[in-house]
Amino acid sequence: MVCAVSAAFATTALAQSAGDTPAKEITPGKEPAVAASEAAVLERFKERFGNMPISSVRQLPFGIFEVQLGNSLLYTDEMVQYVMDGHIIDARTRTDMTQARLDELAKVDFDALPFDLAIKQVRGDGSRRIAIFEDPNCGYCKQLRKTMQGIDDLTIYTFLFPILSADSTQKVRDVWCAEDSGKAWDDWMLNGKVPSRSECDAPITEMLNAGRQLMVQGTPAVFFEDGSRVPGAMSKEQLLGKLGTVETN
Repeated sequence: MVCAVSAAFATTALAQSAGDTPAKEITPGKEPAVAASEAAVLERFKERFGNMPISSVRQLPFGIFEVQLGNSLLYTDEMVQYVMDGHIIDARTRTDMTQARLDELAKVDFDALPFDLAIKQVRGDGSRRIAIFEDPNCGYCKQLRKTMQGIDDLTIYTFLFPILSADSTQKVRDVWCAEDSGKAWDDWMLNGKVPSRSECDAPITEMLNAGRQLMVQGTPAVFFEDGSRVPGAMSKEQLLGKLGTVETN
């Protein structure tokens, strides 16, 4: 449950705006034959689909090739005659190999997040930490806020990410410029109290760039201390379970 989700091919525009580095033709540390095959697939893919911002091409153990476009994956054969958009399942273990790879690609260095662009709220001893990208007009974000009520010993870093409308941008500015931005945010998200109109030098562009660099495509997007992310609203049980898993790792 996410507000403003993009389709797999549409992620290319977002990846391009985020400044993805094009895939290298020869991947260091790989067998020359494998690296050459990956480079050939990269060139064929570009020929067929234009100069798409491909992040990487990787040959999988069973012969097909994984093509990364931003935070999405496609699969193709060596001649790029067929392209598959979907999930690969290991039939022996029933493991979703695509999801495992997406989870790996989605990981971030939590401590490297730009916390100066976030609203910080501390509950209890604040020993558990999460970061959330939210739009003020996102219904699922409001749902997640209500879910988090009553969860103690938690530090919440809220990254305001106005992507749904012009009104979102104004509300973000009003909240950021408020005397107590955390209270103003909760008043709006939990109680529907519209923030007072305020004007200050709110870092709207920097906020948007931060989300794009992390390839956030919809809200809410929740980041945990182990670097993992969960797109969309979570139930209280799911959130507590995830926080508990992070603590024990």
